[in-house]
Amino acid sequence: MKINKHIAVSDSGFVFNPVTGESFTANPMGIEIIEMLKQERTIAEIHETLLQKYHTEHTTIEKDVADFFELLKNFSLIDRHETTEN
Repeated sequence: MKINKHIAVSDSGFVFNPVTGESFTANPMGIEIIEMLKQERTIAEIHETLLQKYHTEHTTIEKDVADFFELLKNFSLIDRHETTEN
């Protein structure tokens, strides 16, 4: 899954899409996910990284990441046609 290369993310979590003019604020985990997507990490790698860092249940991480991907798709930050299997 790839994030739009034009996306700007500030350290405070402000996310801006210059193509659409839309913006939103991401929490620290959201910022981490965006940064991992920029590094072209796989969903499995993202899950594993977050599991190790936050020491929570796998199902919780999977749900949180899936929900965040839906948000990214809604804001046109990632391709709407991408699947969460990548």
